[in-house]
Amino acid sequence: MSANDSPQGQQTKQQSRTHDSAFLKACRREPVPHTPVWFMRQAGRSLPEYLKVREGIPMLESCMRPELVTEITLQPVRRHKVDAAIYFSDIVVPLKAIGIDLDIKPGVGPVVADPIRTRADLARLRDLTPEDVHYVTEAIGMLTGELGDTPLIGFAGAPFTLASYLVEGGPSRNHEHTKALMYGDPQLWADLLDRLADITSAFLKVQIEAGASAVQLFDSWVGALAPADYRRSVMPASVKVFDAVAGYGVPRIHFGVGTGELLGLMGEAGADVVGVDWRVPLDEAARRVGPGKALQGNLDPAVLFSTREAVEAKTDEVLAAAKGLEGHVFNLGHGVLPTTDPDALTRLVEYVHTHTAV
Repeated sequence: MSANDSPQGQQTKQQSRTHDSAFLKACRREPVPHTPVWFMRQAGRSLPEYLKVREGIPMLESCMRPELVTEITLQPVRRHKVDAAIYFSDIVVPLKAIGIDLDIKPGVGPVVADPIRTRADLARLRDLTPEDVHYVTEAIGMLTGELGDTPLIGFAGAPFTLASYLVEGGPSRNHEHTKALMYGDPQLWADLLDRLADITSAFLKVQIEAGASAVQLFDSWVGALAPADYRRSVMPASVKVFDAVAGYGVPRIHFGVGTGELLGLMGEAGADVVGVDWRVPLDEAARRVGPGKALQGNLDPAVLFSTREAVEAKTDEVLAAAKGLEGHVFNLGHGVLPTTDPDALTRLVEYVHTHTAV
């Protein structure tokens, strides 16, 4: 579907301006002048300029300051010359915006004061309105004025991962409370994910309507599930999100960690691009996902701590596995690690661009 069939009837100026970028062409599985590169968590603690502007400002507050969000989002574009910017935010921002009592604790992650585990708790999840996240619209307006023909990726947390934080009360290794609810009260679980799908869809729509040229759905914890459980208990909510934004005509990316056994199902959920972590070679991932999808990935983030020669060798492996794919966006297999040398990222972008140039 083209963007001209979108609910708004036309592309935003930024979406029109970025239409022929290498990143968006790769997402659409069209020929590209070089393999496009961006990194999950490219705007973050690996950059000294990020640490400087964030000093003393809590994470959630940072996400609600449009000028700060704009600066942080632009930093890796300036430094690394990546092919796309990703909006600086956190997956729990829409939950905070609808009144959930949560905070992001340094070294821990999102912590929810009063977890959601009952039918009565579910009533606390009200609809998200554009006014709830007005700072997102404002920041993207600033960004589109600065980015030129560089696409901006909007993003949101997937319903399962948001549900895990809400039910567990914070990060969890085993997701005991989450799985107990999923198995023990499947109707409440389905209602919870359906509500979160609506909130996530609304958050993505705000970003697209403000000028984001693509969106990524992060399902950080979904690798904890068996395929049958994913298909039955999680996939319907992800499908709902992808369907909700399909009419905008912007590429939809789906990424999860540890999802080697879920790649085929994630492809079925409706994304145009499936993100792959470093555990599955891209040629094998393509077989699992099936035709009609671009792939994104998938260098192991830890490789960047090795020698330049080792980084280049591992990058060559990723590029070799990507040969013949319908579309490929080069990325890491997960987010940039905080102590990564930023110069290693800059060199990596240049290396991929140089060695894939047509």
